[in-house]
Amino acid sequence: MAAVGGERKVVVSALQFACTDDVKTNVDHAERLVREAHAKGANIILIQELFEGYYFCQAQREDYFQRAKPRKDHPTILRMQNLARELGVVIPVSFFEEANTAHYNSVVVIDADGKDLGLYRKSHIPDGPGYQEKFYFSPGDTGFQVFETKFAKIGIAICWDQWFPEAARAMVLMGAEILFYPTAIGSEPQDSNLDSSQHWKRVMQGHAGANIVPLVASNRIGKEVIETEHGPSQITFYGNSFIAGPTGEILSAANDKDEAVLVYEFDLNKIKMKRKSWGVFRDRRPDLYKVLLTLDGSRI
Repeated sequence: MAAVGGERKVVVSALQFACTDDVKTNVDHAERLVREAHAKGANIILIQELFEGYYFCQAQREDYFQRAKPRKDHPTILRMQNLARELGVVIPVSFFEEANTAHYNSVVVIDADGKDLGLYRKSHIPDGPGYQEKFYFSPGDTGFQVFETKFAKIGIAICWDQWFPEAARAMVLMGAEILFYPTAIGSEPQDSNLDSSQHWKRVMQGHAGANIVPLVASNRIGKEVIETEHGPSQITFYGNSFIAGPTGEILSAANDKDEAVLVYEFDLNKIKMKRKSWGVFRDRRPDLYKVLLTLDGSRI
């Protein structure tokens, strides 16, 4: 972790690409883009959610459970560990986890020496047309996690988690200096006129600004068609991956169609002083927030 003249610089990256439904093709593609990000100076490189294949949650199909694998000796995780070690970079890796009889939408964080730093299991599980994740995934049992990597303390949450300000605040309270959100989101099969891309970005920009931390979001692109019990279902993933600064400003962004390797450099010590001086953590009132422990807003 570089520290010159009080600076602590880190370069983050978000990748964006279209997936096929072939694991090797997708992992090869991810590795190529990781290497490209490294060549641009990136230290921490975010790959999109469930990048090993199509976003299969458009359908409720028993055969798709065959895509799940245990964390131990997972071939994609092992390959990314070797890659992280070779390049000296941090790589969060999203995968469909089988844990005995349970299944999770999970991320492991691989440090720059190839070490597996730990696991986060997605906390908020969506269930709607085209995004039927409750059929496959149990709600995560890890709680929110912060990982101390070579370059920074990072918080990782997954896709639907990004709509919840409580998750972002919890990770920053736990020491996260940068937030990362691997994602798979696009069109809505039940309403072709609904485009949530700008809403999606603004919510996460708010997390960055409210917590005074940088934020990195990686989403896929491309059209994916999945056969369901009711016929074919189609989602066009809208990309728009981005890197936001600590006031929520977008500093680097992709469009909705093209492959991208985004990079941006931050001085974490400078941001830390800004976070301290702004007062949003000094002036918090946890004693007033008990209502957040309820679903209906009643006082407890």
